[in-house]
Amino acid sequence: MRNSRASGAKRHLHQTLRKVFSFFPRAFRFAVYRSFVDCDPKPDKRLVLKIAETKEELEACFRLLHDAYVGSGFMKPDPSGMRATIYHALPTTTTLCAKFDGEVVGTLSLIRESVFGFPLQSIFDLHDVREKKGRVAEVSALAVHPKFRKTGGTILFPLMKFMYEYCTTYFDTRHLVIAVNPNRIEMYESLLFFERLTENSVDNYDFANGAPAVGASLDLHVAPEIFKRVYGKKPRRKNLYLYFLRTRLRNIVMPGRRYFTTNDPVMTPDLLDYFFNERTHTFQDLDDREKGLLHSIYNLPEYQRVLPPVFSESTFRVRQRKHQRYSLKCPGSFSVTTDGKTAVYALSVVEFSDDGFLANSKTPLPGNVWGAASVRLGSEEKSVVKAMVVRGNHKGSYGFYGFKLAESDLAWRKLVGVLKSGTTHEDLDNATRFLQD
Repeated sequence: MRNSRASGAKRHLHQTLRKVFSFFPRAFRFAVYRSFVDCDPKPDKRLVLKIAETKEELEACFRLLHDAYVGSGFMKPDPSGMRATIYHALPTTTTLCAKFDGEVVGTLSLIRESVFGFPLQSIFDLHDVREKKGRVAEVSALAVHPKFRKTGGTILFPLMKFMYEYCTTYFDTRHLVIAVNPNRIEMYESLLFFERLTENSVDNYDFANGAPAVGASLDLHVAPEIFKRVYGKKPRRKNLYLYFLRTRLRNIVMPGRRYFTTNDPVMTPDLLDYFFNERTHTFQDLDDREKGLLHSIYNLPEYQRVLPPVFSESTFRVRQRKHQRYSLKCPGSFSVTTDGKTAVYALSVVEFSDDGFLANSKTPLPGNVWGAASVRLGSEEKSVVKAMVVRGNHKGSYGFYGFKLAESDLAWRKLVGVLKSGTTHEDLDNATRFLQD
C-alpha cells in the first residue's frame, strides 16, 4: 500500500511539474530539451545495436515493449507478457534492438507501408507527406529498459542514431512518421525536428489503448541541413549533427546483404507460429479481410500452414508477386543506339520478374526499341540484358517504366529464383552464395 501511495504521489508531482513547464515559451522549452542531449561518440563496448532476428532477441524486445506500454497505460497486461502486433509479423517491418552485455535494453520498430498500411494512418492525414515523394516508414514500439532511462540517453541516443543510419542507407526511407503521447511530442520536435501532421492530435488512439496521441513527420532529405544549422557549433557531446552524420559507432551492426534489397524480413514460419499463434492471439484476433491480406503477403506453402484459415479465399484474390517480401533498389542504366549514336539513361530498378522489370528514371525513356539494360544487383552481382520499354508514365522530373527482356542472363535468373523462394534476409544472402556460374 505504501509503495502504491508513493508511486501515485510521484506521478502527481511529475504531472504538476509538466503542467508548470508547459507555461514557459516554446523556444525556452525546446532549449531545455536540447540541453539534456548527451551523445557519447564512443559508447561502452558492451553496447551492441542490431536487427532483432532470433527468437530470443524478438521475445526480449516484445517483453520490454509490453512492460513499457503497460507501465504508461498504453495497453492492458497480456498473459503472454509480450506486445506483438500484426505489424511485427510483416516482412516490411524491421525491429531494431540495443543489447548491453547480452541483454536487450532498448527497442524500436520501423514499419514500412504494406497492404496493412500504417498504425497511425487511420487517424492522421499523410497527404502532405506523400506529396513530397519517397518512401514512408512509421517509427513505433519504442522502449528503453527502466535501469537505463535516467542515464542521459545512454541507450536512447545510440538507438536513434541506429534508426537514422538504417533508414537513410538501408531501408530506402525518406519520411519518418510517428504517433506519440502529447507529453512526449516536444522531445521529437525539439531534438529531431519532427513537424506535426495536419490533424495535430486525437483524444483516443486505438493502437495505444485509447491514449491521446499527436502525429508528426520528419523529412530525412532536409534533416541534415537543419541539424547542421542548430547543432553545428555545439560541443561534440551535444552536437547531434556530428553524431548522426559524421560519427561512426562501432557498436552498430548493420545487416549483411548480397543484393540491393531494402527490407530485412526475419519472420520464419516457426517464428510466426510461436509469437502470433502460440504465445499471443494476434492471428486469431484478425478479421477475415486481414487474414486474407496476410495470406497474400506470405504466399509460400511453408507459411500457409501457420497462418489463420481464410474461409472465402476468392474474396481475397489479388495479383501475387512472389518477391513481395523484398523491396529492392538497384542502380542501373539503359543504353539505346539509333543512327550510330548511343544514349545512356540512368535507372533505379525496383521490381524484378522472369521476363521483365520495373524501374524509375528522371529522364523520359524511349519506348518500343531494344537496348541494353545494365543492372547492379548487389555489391558483387551485375546483370546485362537486352530489354525494351513497353510502358511508362513520366510526370515532371520522375517516371516509372516497365521493361520486357529478350532473354535473362544467369545473374538475373539467380536473383529472381531466390526472390521467389527465399523467406528471410538471411535466405536471400545465402541462397546463391555457393551456386556455380
